[in-house]
Amino acid sequence: MTLEDRVVSTTCPFCGVGCTLQLHIQDDFIYEVTSPFDSVVNHGNLCVKGRFGYDFIYSQKRITTPLIRRKPQTPGARTQAFDLAEWREASWDEALELIADRMVEIYKRNGSNALAAYCCAKATNEDNYLLEKLFRALFRTNHIDHCTRLCHAASVVALQMAVGSSAMSNTAAEVAQNDVFIVTGSNTTENHPIIALQMKAAVQKNGAKLIVVDPRRVEMVNYATLWLPEKPGSDISVFSAMAHVILKEKLFNQAFIDQRTENFEAFAASLEKFTPEYAEGVSGVDRNLIIEAARLYGNAKNAAIYWSLGIPEHSHGTANALALINLALLTGNIGRPGTGLNPLRGQNNVQGASDMGAMPWHYPGYQRVDDEQNARKFEQAWHIEPGGLNRKLGLTTTEIVSAIGPNGVRSLFIMGENPMMSEPNLNHTRHKLEQLEFIVAQDIFINESGAYADIFLPATPWAEKDGTFTNTDRRVQRVRQAIQPRGQSRADWEIICDLAKRLEFRLDRPNSAKWDYQNPAEVMQEIGSVIPDYRGITYPRIEKTGIQVPAWDETHPGTPYLFAERFPRGLGKFHPLEDAGMAEMPDEEYPLILTTGRVLEHWHGGTLTRHSWLDDLFPEALMEINPADAARLKIADGSAVRVTSRRGSIVLHARVTQKTTPGVVFIPFHFAEAAANLLTQDVIDPQAKIPEYKACAVRVVLASESDLVNPESRQVRGRY
Repeated sequence: MTLEDRVVSTTCPFCGVGCTLQLHIQDDFIYEVTSPFDSVVNHGNLCVKGRFGYDFIYSQKRITTPLIRRKPQTPGARTQAFDLAEWREASWDEALELIADRMVEIYKRNGSNALAAYCCAKATNEDNYLLEKLFRALFRTNHIDHCTRLCHAASVVALQMAVGSSAMSNTAAEVAQNDVFIVTGSNTTENHPIIALQMKAAVQKNGAKLIVVDPRRVEMVNYATLWLPEKPGSDISVFSAMAHVILKEKLFNQAFIDQRTENFEAFAASLEKFTPEYAEGVSGVDRNLIIEAARLYGNAKNAAIYWSLGIPEHSHGTANALALINLALLTGNIGRPGTGLNPLRGQNNVQGASDMGAMPWHYPGYQRVDDEQNARKFEQAWHIEPGGLNRKLGLTTTEIVSAIGPNGVRSLFIMGENPMMSEPNLNHTRHKLEQLEFIVAQDIFINESGAYADIFLPATPWAEKDGTFTNTDRRVQRVRQAIQPRGQSRADWEIICDLAKRLEFRLDRPNSAKWDYQNPAEVMQEIGSVIPDYRGITYPRIEKTGIQVPAWDETHPGTPYLFAERFPRGLGKFHPLEDAGMAEMPDEEYPLILTTGRVLEHWHGGTLTRHSWLDDLFPEALMEINPADAARLKIADGSAVRVTSRRGSIVLHARVTQKTTPGVVFIPFHFAEAAANLLTQDVIDPQAKIPEYKACAVRVVLASESDLVNPESRQVRGRY
């Protein structure tokens, strides 16, 4: 190693696994990424995104100077501006002064309900804490949310209802201690590749039995003892039928039920109709497979359930998650190593952003905003006059979009999110964003949402700033600045604090809250003072391996698994369930079911990975279709096809594959030129307010190659 070479340890900015990265740097340029074998999270393993997906940092399309739209935008006539000629460069002072003026003007004229903010699961804990604090403390609004609303919101609500805690109960690596484990609604190999490696090892080396419940033949099926290929939207019937068998065959844990649960009798009575025969009729899964799965799980000494977005992203997502929780409570497979309820978090910091209060119903630490004691606590912590904080529940992401209008939301602050790719029914979203009076985008690239903004603030990516992420295991880990910020870009937390000081002055709220932090470590100190689970988190303590929250004080070692002695709500609660299916069933006009998801090479709305060489590996959207459906529709592998729902239409190439079951097609949602969410519906789960991304009715017909939308060239290589 030469003197100019250095290695900086940090945390991966992609999925919720939170792999340790070693950035190899020369002349302030990252030229290689590795991982140490002693990493407690990933043991030196990395997926293709973690090892090769960093070069978006050097894209020539990255924005590194504040920008202001040349043409003033008006509600109803707002347009997208991807061309830099439609923007002019500005100083930070000019941009932030203008933002402060416009937002305060709207606030004084229309009140707190006129402003809303999207926090970001890709940003640090410190970034998210400060943005929600700004909007609550200064604008007195709870219209604050982030992409957990579009991924695990239903899991969060269900876990809160049943056990009182919304986090993953165990550590992913504990799969090595499983006798049996269920993976459902998760293409783990592509969405959480390192956890998938641990699952495969549990099967191949330790002899664990894997049950996969999924409408697609995902790669994990190759390692499964049982695959239950259910129809989309039939989760409640399948898992309740498993509970029915466990109850009838007396495979339940009576001692655990008696000592640690409530409402068992009502739950047991509700299972009568959920026979395997009934579930077969609803789900298409052979009744004998359901019985065998129930016996495997019910007889296991240590059994765990792992799920991802195929469970919560339904109009009955909360009930889906409750069906899984019922199984764990019924068998006592919770509160011990190698067991548990384990929602696999999608983005790198979706757990942390939720912990930080980037949600409309909770202050940091899941403390309800409509609870008087909580409100008074944060008024004191943030030096706000008694009664100053808003006690009303705020709007979720989809509700914010729907509320845009003359008497509703007028201004939107978007930090790192892309609702024009992530929201359902994008034609509706487009129409609504065009009605906004004022939009600020704080990001790295001008994406489909940032293109609507009046002002663009250039933020730094993870490699150019300090902070922390909290992974799916609840492990709080360091993010370290490895290279200098490009151009005039600034860390999100710095931008937020600079803006907050200007807002304080205009709102005549001096010293309403602290905004003069010297570094993110000081922000974390404040976080620990208001979130009990984070009291023991300090930068020196998490320097090497991180610590799993809850960590109650600076001597607490962290918590690898939860609920060893009790549940936060006291007793775990069984919930009787009613069966529910898709909100929109296939019919003669729209005979196929569309489900959506990710692919290994890309992430979320593609803002990062499609500016990376990962886009070379998977450069276009593809629709997966079963050979039987393809033959009936005369679709060959590689054919151009048009997919249409009641909300929109896209054209893309077909991939004929056995991965999809007959009657189901799959489209990834990373590609703006064939955006899957133009097709998805915005019907929401009534409790969690999460949209039904995983099931809607579509038709597929052959199209012409000339109908394809050619994507703009994104592979501009910067220093390469």
